Amino acid sequence: MKKNKIQLRFSIISIIIIIAAMSRLIPHPANFAPIGAIALFGSAYYSKRYWMYVIPIFSIWLSDLVLNNIVYGQYFEHFVWFYGGSLFTYAAFAIIVLMGRFGLKNIKFQNVFFSTIGASIIFFIVSNFGVWVSSGLYPHTFLGLQTCYIAGIPFFNNTLIGDFVYTGLLFGVFELLQFKFPILRLEKAEII
Repeated sequence: MKKNKIQLRFSIISIIIIIAAMSRLIPHPANFAPIGAIALFGSAYYSKRYWMYVIPIFSIWLSDLVLNNIVYGQYFEHFVWFYGGSLFTYAAFAIIVLMGRFGLKNIKFQNVFFSTIGASIIFFIVSNFGVWVSSGLYPHTFLGLQTCYIAGIPFFNNTLIGDFVYTGLLFGVFELLQFKFPILRLEKAEII
């Protein structure tokens, strides 16, 4: 029974993450995306550390494949496995998971709130650094780095709003599911 309960919980968490990642395919304002929310959600609810990283990053990568090769395919001459700067996006994602792993040991409103702000800031810092390093849009000087961060400021608002909306949805839906279906709850002894 315990194994079935853990498998059911794992499956529900994974389905929520995959749906959130695929929501990136719906037209939305720039940077209004579930990236930070998925990282926080996975780090809060997966009981095994490696799943916190593997499933969310894999889900984002799958949505990237669809976005880059179907939605934006006309901009590329060949199939795109990874876009320029994607490693910085995934690095930001991994850092957010790590932060969530420690900041969301207890899922309370204030922990989720401050972790969401932290996720937005981490994504802003790391992804804009990646744009500066990999895009060729800015000179590789301190002034070029400053210019890149300043150019990214207008997008930060959507990142923050998107992280709050998606974090609220993901955490809210799963907490509601746990309330409605107690089998999804894990007791301390069941966390492996």
